[in-house]
Amino acid sequence: MTRQTIATGSKYEELMGYSRAVVMGGTVYVSGCSGLPPDVETNGPGDAATQLAYAVVKVGRILEQAGATLADIVRTRLYLTDEADWDALVAAHGIAFAAVRPACTMVQVSRLIDTRMTIELEVTAVLPVA
Repeated sequence: MTRQTIATGSKYEELMGYSRAVVMGGTVYVSGCSGLPPDVETNGPGDAATQLAYAVVKVGRILEQAGATLADIVRTRLYLTDEADWDALVAAHGIAFAAVRPACTMVQVSRLIDTRMTIELEVTAVLPVA
């Protein structure tokens, strides 16, 4: 079975010894993606729904490198730091994945590694059959 790793160039990939995604056996396993936008230093981190929307964009780019799309996602895991964001995240997840309807787990955590992060999104996708 062939193993393909996908990198995005983050310095942490090398430092931590991890891949942004791993493709194996027709499945794409995408590491957790934050929703911090690239302009976070000037425009701030945005609210939880905005961060989720940006994380979905990042995941889409990673899946594209693997030969998949958002439509190929079969599972999402969403980590949130504030249960008050629950309703907004439910709505944002629904907008992003209504047509796909993946299995989903949402977990509240005490915090994420960067205090500006309010969500982290992890997905599993299955490559389309050629």
